[in-house]
Amino acid sequence: MQDGSASSSFSREDSSTLGQQLLEKAIRGWLGFALRTTRWHFEATPEARTLLLHERGDGTQPGLLVAFWHEALALSPALWWWTEPRNPSMRLHVLISRNRDGRLIARIVTPWRIPPIHGSSDKKGKNKGGAAALRQIRQALAQGHTVAVMPDGPKGPRRVIQPGVLALAEKTGIPILPVGVQCTCLHAPSWDRMIVPLPFGRGRIVCGAPVSVEPGKRDAAGQTLALRLTAAQDEAGAQTETYPDTLATMPERAVVEGSVRAPTMSQRPKSAGIPVLWSLLTSLLAPGLIAMLRVRVRRGKEIRERTRERLGFATTHRPDGPLIWMHAASVGETLSIIPVIQAILKKPSTPTVLVTTGTVTAAATLARELPDAMHAGRVLHSFVPLDVPRWIKRFLRYWRPDGLVLTESELWPNMIAACNAAKLPVMLVNGRLSRSALKGWRKLSRMAEGMMTALSWIAARSPEDAARFRMLGASNVFCDGDLKTAAPPLAADTAILDAALKAIGKRPVWVAASTHPGEEKQVLEAAKILRASYPDLLTIIAPRHPDRGAVIATEVKEAFPASGQPPRRSQDELPNKANPVWIVDTLGELGILFRLSRIVFMGNSLIAPDSPIEGGGHNPLEPARLGCAIMTGPAIDNFEETFAALGESVSMVRSVPDLVNTVKALLNDPARVAALGEAGERIATRDQNLPSRLADLICRTCGYS
Repeated sequence: MQDGSASSSFSREDSSTLGQQLLEKAIRGWLGFALRTTRWHFEATPEARTLLLHERGDGTQPGLLVAFWHEALALSPALWWWTEPRNPSMRLHVLISRNRDGRLIARIVTPWRIPPIHGSSDKKGKNKGGAAALRQIRQALAQGHTVAVMPDGPKGPRRVIQPGVLALAEKTGIPILPVGVQCTCLHAPSWDRMIVPLPFGRGRIVCGAPVSVEPGKRDAAGQTLALRLTAAQDEAGAQTETYPDTLATMPERAVVEGSVRAPTMSQRPKSAGIPVLWSLLTSLLAPGLIAMLRVRVRRGKEIRERTRERLGFATTHRPDGPLIWMHAASVGETLSIIPVIQAILKKPSTPTVLVTTGTVTAAATLARELPDAMHAGRVLHSFVPLDVPRWIKRFLRYWRPDGLVLTESELWPNMIAACNAAKLPVMLVNGRLSRSALKGWRKLSRMAEGMMTALSWIAARSPEDAARFRMLGASNVFCDGDLKTAAPPLAADTAILDAALKAIGKRPVWVAASTHPGEEKQVLEAAKILRASYPDLLTIIAPRHPDRGAVIATEVKEAFPASGQPPRRSQDELPNKANPVWIVDTLGELGILFRLSRIVFMGNSLIAPDSPIEGGGHNPLEPARLGCAIMTGPAIDNFEETFAALGESVSMVRSVPDLVNTVKALLNDPARVAALGEAGERIATRDQNLPSRLADLICRTCGYS
């Protein structure tokens, strides 16, 4: 297999006829012509680039596994042709099924010095050559060679990881490099929508961060690999028709993940390019937005005396000196940037930090977490003005910030455009862009591209988010980690914690945290079933929105009619021995609950058939930092990368019976709870220096140290 010759294991019945030979030459000629006349654009993370260009092949260095989705099989030689001149020691093999189509592909690529390894997973007792292929792959890897695999092949399902490649990576300890390839093409009417390249087009090769499979963690690694492969393939498919004509064949451009140099003013974008229609629409909607604010005041979602802040008016004095504006929409975003704020406050330039939020609960969180800094005037708070051009401009005229730092997915077109017009840098920290959000923004591609090009830089929370931002047109994107892995454990009032521990005693306890409408009924149904095995079990329900406490109390009385009125934390009530449920309908007390029980279900993830919620999950790092064993439903789109990083320390529950069985298993095995909690805690606290690095970059971008 090392000299590029075709396998000699085929029988005479497999030898090509004249017609087959002509077909092979025609396909090879077309494929080679199309790929070699394509202007290729190459991107790779530093880790991927190092793996591809590392000298190997003499057996002293480990091999490499390269993964493509099956649809990109015909384009895979492009990566080989780019790499070979830069790393002559590279030897590439490709794993191909041994059916008729596989043998045809093998004969096409073999003359390009890409020897095939034939085989696929053995299924239903049928020998498909999987064991023999595994031996050949391990031998090739041991010699330092590279093996390309299509983990969703040979017959799908499309973009679903099959277990073979994960088992191989686990046994060999060799990382899997996810690669996406796309070009000007047609799609074959096959199960994988095979890409058929067209000549004289443009193409893109994207190499993501490698995935390692740790022993016993195949499922988590499979999720991560699927995410990174899809992100790489989707990014490769973005803008393949818009590269500049000056690109040479197979240009080299490495995308640096993990570090970025602060741009100078001359490097900052000059205009946001926001469509005039959006500015006009929001201006016309301004009277309606004022009416909406009045409704929100009546519902307790706004503070009456401070509603003028939503129109850009200030209710606080602006101090002299440098000022950084940081915006966080709600509680989660506010908590994530508090370590960054603390790092900024230590700078010799002594900037003031103005924090805007969109919710009352986030404002209360800021006051609770940074009381001394706010009392000293080092940190100020204002409610964020709504995205109406004249309101944003009024806000900027008064506050005169040196720069704006947005958090996660808080992207407001008029806000970004106004800052650009005032020549203020706009930065995005802990950038988050889910698949559904990407799909929505791509429907507004002009607006999205205008915002992306207007940002000085984006610090994405994961490689997958970074890839999605680039697909919208962002250029200065890097991934330095998730701020939520750098946040300190949630605080707890020791007096309240001690009182709760005394009231609960030695009862078994589990927590349903940040629940949404429809989930509480499922939690209560599970609690009723569990009480049959654990008569003194206490279920703690902490709704995401505390104002729903009374509604949940009614549901508890319906589920446990003999138990009377359930205690509610908002009424300063603690549970007694007869209470099956305690409702914690307050803010900022999850730190107490995660210390009362290490068994935690995270809400907004278990969708009932008649539920009004869409799901998306909530931040699992908060309980993980306190050593909790975590459960979640499947609807975790907003935090899928975070859950994937936590891997097997998180249990997925898809129904009430699943929830019952998982809670029961955890209650019966305290040692397992401790082990899961320790594993999650290690991941959730792995990068404590990230806030300081981001604070340095923010200050440099704003023009001071």
